[in-house]
Amino acid sequence: MIDPAFKVGEVDDRLFGSFVEHMGRAVYGGIYEPTHPSATADGFRGDVLALVREMGVSLVRYPGGNFVSAYDWEDGVGPERPTRLDLAWHSIEPNTFGTDEFLRWAAVAGIEPLLAVNLGTRGIDAARALLEYVNAPRGTKWADMRPRDEPYGVKLWCLGNEMDGPWQVGQKTAVEYGRLAAETGKAMKWVDPSIELCVVGSSNSSMPTFGSWEDTVLDLTWEIADHISLHTYYDPAKFEDVDAYLRCSQDLDRMIDTVVATADAVAGRKRSRKRIGISVDEWNVWHQTANPHHVGHDGPFKHAPALAEDEHTVADALVVGCLLITLLRHADRVRIGCLAQLVNVIPPIRTSNGGPAWRQTTFHPFAHAARFGHGTVLRVELAGDEVEATAVRDGDGVTVFAVNRSAGTTPLDLVVRDLDLTVTEHLVLDGELGASNTAEHPDRVTPRRVAGAELPPRSWNVLRLT
Repeated sequence: MIDPAFKVGEVDDRLFGSFVEHMGRAVYGGIYEPTHPSATADGFRGDVLALVREMGVSLVRYPGGNFVSAYDWEDGVGPERPTRLDLAWHSIEPNTFGTDEFLRWAAVAGIEPLLAVNLGTRGIDAARALLEYVNAPRGTKWADMRPRDEPYGVKLWCLGNEMDGPWQVGQKTAVEYGRLAAETGKAMKWVDPSIELCVVGSSNSSMPTFGSWEDTVLDLTWEIADHISLHTYYDPAKFEDVDAYLRCSQDLDRMIDTVVATADAVAGRKRSRKRIGISVDEWNVWHQTANPHHVGHDGPFKHAPALAEDEHTVADALVVGCLLITLLRHADRVRIGCLAQLVNVIPPIRTSNGGPAWRQTTFHPFAHAARFGHGTVLRVELAGDEVEATAVRDGDGVTVFAVNRSAGTTPLDLVVRDLDLTVTEHLVLDGELGASNTAEHPDRVTPRRVAGAELPPRSWNVLRLT
């Protein structure tokens, strides 16, 4: 039973975001390859742009990620672009692609940009200068260096990245980070009061400071914080079996609940009515065990090495579907989501240099959610956890998103109270759990239409009720 009166919240369009970091071939050979046959005059891969639009991505976070914590943004603007060593991914960064190129790409792709500032090796001065460069009108030093007269008007900004992690250049304690973020955010909002700021939360739920980090950081940044980040990745090799892997979204559900409760506790202590948004700005499956992504710190630095180019399976697509459903079920507090990453690095879209681009299995659940997941999320209660589901009402009817985790066909009795609706379309993604798409077989796993409301075994489902 779905009751339109039991509303969770309105879906923020920014929930269907993604992430492009200077890591591996996400930028060079991913969104940017000037010598590719499909390249635009700006060097953007046209085939990738077409897939990004098809996927329905609403927002993209840039330039990192771990990369941003040692990044000098000035290296990526203007005519002189120095080549640097990137310590995050042991790579050579030519800085050919920087802030202006990304913002032009975002405009062509039709997506909203989310920019991150470096709070690892830098701080207040570099952040407010970048904001001036991007958003201020002509007439000051940094704004006058911008290659276009009109400001870009970027509204959403991240204050650093995963500052609790020992892998981060410039790792900080919660107090160290919180104080720096508070002062940086204050200066940035003095430059442009219209921006929204996202402070750094825990890197994952297994961090020893998870919970206490959020409490301390929000206590220190309360006056400037609009959102707090949450990151999570799931490696299939770290689960006992496929059934456990298909339930990993339960960890994300608990993580969101914990961060929301912590944020509201801080609000209570401060006697504030402010409701902090949750920005799940890195989430995905990640085959870290089977496909080690880091080249280490001993070998030679390389330009755009192939890192984390995971081949996603049907099982991965089902997990991504469950994670999308979890984000939608928390639409009252989760305002931003970024599937990490967009191209070539744990990606829904893969490419070969000079060759084709293709959709991975995980592309399809995201594209379905981005297409049909706008509107009001309705509360759905199911017995047991064999099926993960949610419902979204829009002007045309109700869409039910469901993952059948079980190995058997599961009937789904759909009744929408006070609305005369029937199932008019049922899309399914299923197949052998290990099946994947490749450059040679790009359409091995694709959605299909079926009749009725039965959920096939181990399947992602989209049911349109009109």
